[in-house]
Amino acid sequence: MTWDAQYSPEAEPISPTGWLRVALRATLLGGLVFGGLLVLLLVRLIERPLFGLHRPWTPFITQAVCRGAFVLLQVGFHTEGQQMRHPGAVVANHASWLDIFALNAKKRVYFVSKSEVADWPGIGWLARATGTVFIRREAREARQQQALFEARLLAGHKLLFFPEGTSTDGLRVLDFKPTLFQAFFAPELRDRLWVQPVSLVYHAPEGESARFYGWWGDMAFGPHLLKTLAARRQGQVRVIYHPPLRVAQFEDRKALAKACEAAVRTGVQAGLARSLLND
Repeated sequence: MTWDAQYSPEAEPISPTGWLRVALRATLLGGLVFGGLLVLLLVRLIERPLFGLHRPWTPFITQAVCRGAFVLLQVGFHTEGQQMRHPGAVVANHASWLDIFALNAKKRVYFVSKSEVADWPGIGWLARATGTVFIRREAREARQQQALFEARLLAGHKLLFFPEGTSTDGLRVLDFKPTLFQAFFAPELRDRLWVQPVSLVYHAPEGESARFYGWWGDMAFGPHLLKTLAARRQGQVRVIYHPPLRVAQFEDRKALAKACEAAVRTGVQAGLARSLLND
């Protein structure tokens, strides 16, 4: 079927053994995530008064939890390329809720998310605790949000956002929206910041649709989570770090967004083609 952002495939029935895998993996994953959250909050009680916006300790807890999640799910996790050491931000394509684990597992980043996520049960708590920046996509709040971005970037945080503005089925990269790139062109930031494009490539379990891990359109989170937990065989995710781009070398936000999009799109296409060759 061709791409349709509103198309949500019907959930396939889960077998009795599949439900056993769901119960086991959900218990272990829930214990890991919320146990890690408790440890993070306790450490943050000491970290925050001492360092304020700076977080020298708690990101390592987040990384450990995210790496452990792939082990428990039995999803292969691989990385390519070098992580950026320059101050700045990270941008990536958005294909699944697993993106959060994949991007946190190796790199200390702080996500930029739509404000509604803050109110989601469970996920909202996790997002707040890990330092997520919540934004509203409204023109009247653009200046306030840019000031927030600048404060976090000046504090040394690497902000990560998905310029597509929505998630996909993992088989394509949508046009990057340039709006959030504007903050990098503030006079006090432009000459200091770099942006690293990152490609997320998902390889489905053997015998499953190539879209297996994709989460898009009106697809409900619950059924997709259950399908992933129930899978007898799992696939893998590959995180490809591209060379960072210096903001000062670009004329404006649109030029920077296009360059990032081109790098991410090339990485995704190459990764998917490699998967087909291996099959």
